[in-house]
Amino acid sequence: MNFSKHILKNGLRVVLTPMKNTQTVAIEILVEAGSKYENRSNNGVSHFLEHMMFKGTKKRPTTKIIAETFDSVGGEYNAFTGKEQTGYWVKVPTKHFEMALEVVSDLYLNPLLHQKEIDTERGVILQEAAMSRDTPMRFVWDIFESLLYGNQPAGWNIIGTEKNIKKLKREDFASYMKKMYLPKSTVISIAGNFDEKKALNLIETFFKARKNSSRKKTKKKVIENQSVPALRIHEKKTDQTHLLLGFRGPNMFSPDRHATVLLGTLLGGGMSSRTFINIRERYGLTYYINAGTDMTTDTGYLFVAAGVEHKNLHKATRLILKELKKITQKPVTKKELSKAKEYLKGKTLMSLESTTSVTSFFGDQELFQKKIESHEEIFEKIEKITASDIMKVAKKIIKNNHLNLAIIGPHKDNGKLRKVLKV
Repeated sequence: MNFSKHILKNGLRVVLTPMKNTQTVAIEILVEAGSKYENRSNNGVSHFLEHMMFKGTKKRPTTKIIAETFDSVGGEYNAFTGKEQTGYWVKVPTKHFEMALEVVSDLYLNPLLHQKEIDTERGVILQEAAMSRDTPMRFVWDIFESLLYGNQPAGWNIIGTEKNIKKLKREDFASYMKKMYLPKSTVISIAGNFDEKKALNLIETFFKARKNSSRKKTKKKVIENQSVPALRIHEKKTDQTHLLLGFRGPNMFSPDRHATVLLGTLLGGGMSSRTFINIRERYGLTYYINAGTDMTTDTGYLFVAAGVEHKNLHKATRLILKELKKITQKPVTKKELSKAKEYLKGKTLMSLESTTSVTSFFGDQELFQKKIESHEEIFEKIEKITASDIMKVAKKIIKNNHLNLAIIGPHKDNGKLRKVLKV
């Protein structure tokens, strides 16, 4: 898949990926701004601001006008906030490309941030937070990352605290935008059926107004200091216990990153993976169980997530740990390793048939790493990984002083579960 990268005079980075066999085009604006860049007093501002970007501009002063603009052409649009990025995306039929690009540029550059709209949106965000807490399968991730990183930005909820959500004002958002929403901190990624030359000319026209008016705020270095296995239980009445068991691992710049991703695939990628076969199929302990990795610019972890009947929590935890220990002791077979590699490559190739996935695939790489690898280059690195490499990285990651377990369910920390936490 061919792509081209361009840097405008103001530092804005643009990644263009033509896909002529499609009838749509996707546009994604990625900003290097997320909860890791916040402090205790404004935790939640990144996510709240993401909501406010759709609340009106001078040219389109209401949410209804913005929504109708996209809805009238059958467009899809949304936004998201993470620990290190905020993204805004839209997907439209090809003939509406120019309109879509102009609208998203208007949202990015000219949000009104009216205090009245801010006050109204507080209720929406508080309900979003409540929904998250009422969804244990989702909320367990917040518990897990809080356990891993504690009282520092990496351990805080992206949505922010209730106190902050209720007090953030227009000047907080304006100040944050001025520091974070800079051209040099922004990537525009476009994929689909469009004319590259025209797209670049339009971007230069629509986005030239934003200057690097201030120095970008930097995030604090994440402190990781663990010497023994850690456990956190969020006691809650649920119909199922949700657990997230994980180990501190490499970040996205580590030479071990591809081997770690492959390790996660071996453990829990697909219905023939080790945890799925040996915990769900063999013992029938869980409906969902999966494993994988999460990597940011300065942190990373390997995880296994599952939902189990309350009485089977200890047994399921022991069996998961058994599978994790096993992969550090005996090399994977050539057949199993080959299957995991093909699984990874197949999933990647299928995702790259979607224009929105392509914008993220290339845009994320440019935003965080300031360089882009094609899927062919990534596949070449994956193919070189050996069974010895898998065992080496497994031994490095799967250790007692890296082990963390987060649980949501009607359980108390009576000390019994802690005795199980060892590999």
